[in-house]
Amino acid sequence: MQLIYLAPLAWSSFAQRPHMFVRWFHEKYQCPVLWVNPYPTRFPALSDLKRVTHNPDSCDTETPEWLEIISPKSLPIEPLAGSQFVNALLWKSLLRKMRDFSSRDTTLIAIGKPSALALQCLDELPQCQSFYDAMDDYPQFYRGLSRSAFSRREQNVAQRVTTMAVSSTQLHKHWQVRRSDVQLIRNGLMTDYFLPPAVRGLNLQQPVFGYVGTIAQWFDWDWVIHLATLFPAACVRLIGPCYVAPPGNLPINIELHPACDHAAAINAMKSFAVGLIPFHLNQLTASVDPIKFYEYRALGIPVVTTAFGEMLEYRGQTGVFIVDGFDGLFEQVESALKYQDSVLNRTQFIAANSWRERFNSIVFQ
Repeated sequence: MQLIYLAPLAWSSFAQRPHMFVRWFHEKYQCPVLWVNPYPTRFPALSDLKRVTHNPDSCDTETPEWLEIISPKSLPIEPLAGSQFVNALLWKSLLRKMRDFSSRDTTLIAIGKPSALALQCLDELPQCQSFYDAMDDYPQFYRGLSRSAFSRREQNVAQRVTTMAVSSTQLHKHWQVRRSDVQLIRNGLMTDYFLPPAVRGLNLQQPVFGYVGTIAQWFDWDWVIHLATLFPAACVRLIGPCYVAPPGNLPINIELHPACDHAAAINAMKSFAVGLIPFHLNQLTASVDPIKFYEYRALGIPVVTTAFGEMLEYRGQTGVFIVDGFDGLFEQVESALKYQDSVLNRTQFIAANSWRERFNSIVFQ
């Protein structure tokens, strides 16, 4: 068994679920992997111009010898009817490579994000097993014609693949109506970074309230600013690519740091007295199961979060402090600062929430 993975993000991006799935698949089957970087599936926006010269999500990610990366050429016209025929002219060599690759052994086509290329790949390689891993409510990232076009492509992909999984309870409810065999596979963590559990030594006189992840339209700046104002002696440290400009006149105790590789991010988390997940409550975040939650808790870090998405499934769980708006934020943070996790609890949490445990439960049809 080998893998063609049509990725929702570039391999050079901060390591997320796609990277973990591909590494798990390689380890399980000891096989080569063909990773296909994404291409524009919506009309371009002004914000895209910044990424031409600088991609804030780019990290120094090592490419293993068993992985081959391809970046498709395309025109940013996919929402238009008939665009697939235009871009297909640019995909001839890529599709030829996929056919050659799949002829060597039994192959799984895994789709991390629906696209016209993904559908064409299913057409070109009907003998292959196929898998769609729905990691987000993707149409919510789009607007207008781009949203409706993407939604149609996603429905088409979901109907055609042999196996489908989703990453959150909300997505499971959504897709189960359309496909009864959809599997709920939540996010997880890499155990190598967290075992054995280390002793946490923190300065609670000047605590660090930390966030690691993308800062985009779902990030609640007002909530973070309110937190920084409530705790002026604390450092609010935000680490990750920033796709939305922060408000002017940020409190002086808020620090902004660029994206880093996964190992550096985990190391940075070890200084956190509290791990933050400050997301807006909307249709986009209703389907989100944040990886950072699992990583914070694996390190014994108490989590203070807004009441969004999959975090609602963890309300009342030890080490999780959910804040409804601004109400009770001070009290919840104070409780989080007093929280102490046991080594046994962390060890059990890590074992139960590993990526290997997650992906081993997938049943490929």
